[in-house]
Amino acid sequence: MTQKEIKKFKEFHLEVPEDYNSGLRLDKYLASEIEDTSRTKIQEAINEGYVTVNGCNEKSSYTITGGDDIEVKLPIPKPPEATPEEMELDIVYEDDNLIIVNKEAGMVVHPAKGNWSGTLVNGLVWYADELSEPEKDTIRPGIVHRLDKDTSGILVVAKTDTAHRILSKYFRTKEIERKYWAIVWGTPDEKEGTITGNIGRNPHDRKKMAVLDDDEGKHAITHYKVLEYFDHLSLLELKLETGRTHQIRVHLADNNLWVFGDPQYGGDSVRYGPNTGSRKQMFKNLFAGLSRQCLHAKTLGFEHPTTGDHMQFNSELPGDFVQVLGMLRQNCQPKHIY
Repeated sequence: MTQKEIKKFKEFHLEVPEDYNSGLRLDKYLASEIEDTSRTKIQEAINEGYVTVNGCNEKSSYTITGGDDIEVKLPIPKPPEATPEEMELDIVYEDDNLIIVNKEAGMVVHPAKGNWSGTLVNGLVWYADELSEPEKDTIRPGIVHRLDKDTSGILVVAKTDTAHRILSKYFRTKEIERKYWAIVWGTPDEKEGTITGNIGRNPHDRKKMAVLDDDEGKHAITHYKVLEYFDHLSLLELKLETGRTHQIRVHLADNNLWVFGDPQYGGDSVRYGPNTGSRKQMFKNLFAGLSRQCLHAKTLGFEHPTTGDHMQFNSELPGDFVQVLGMLRQNCQPKHIY
């Protein structure tokens, strides 16, 4: 058995629309279409022969044309072994194929440099070890999508390779419903709207993401709806059409609608309205009690990967979010509630 044969892969099948005429290179096109990967990883896969266009291997510089049929196999690096850690997990639903978890703010989803313990995966591995055979190892195929450390809410975890493959496809092809609630500084001009803009690493601060020019980053679409207007703030429902890193926070900040309490993108200071007297003290107290952005993954809907049944899960707003919302309703003159 060769080294290629023993590797595990994520497999993707992309059909380029017939009317496509943007003329992107193969590597750049794939990097923009496939979630959670980089152009460098794509180029490595192309060079190793794991990408075909219309059944043939092409170079990274190949120009994409309408009607191209692309098969991609991205090698999956062997993850470091996650240490089981006992922790309380808010498991909303579970069957033989998947687990729905309501993640608390402050919890990292997957072990990585700087966060090898205390993650959701550490807790899930412990949970799996507590199960009786033959269920014991079924959770390890794992994480389908992620939430930022300080974003709370609903997350789906696959328990089998098949469920992981199908659920990942849902996220890639937008066959999944994802709704978030956020408190933001500012009030959008329209009650409903759509924010678009390519997202990539901020060239001035690599720890942040930013909205970039159309020929850079990855295409991103965020739909918003105003649920409640306050004095200089709003409660928004946000629906993701794509799932880029920090997408909601970056799109909103780029439109001067900073997520309340977000220290990374500028939401942890008074952005609009007077910053004096009792109002100043109120927000100071709210920031001190929040210590994260007011962003919550509230709704997740999809077809079950095995039965095909439609499933939808909703989570209650966490206490810190509710506290901020209550103070705004009490002190900031709500204008409209939808």
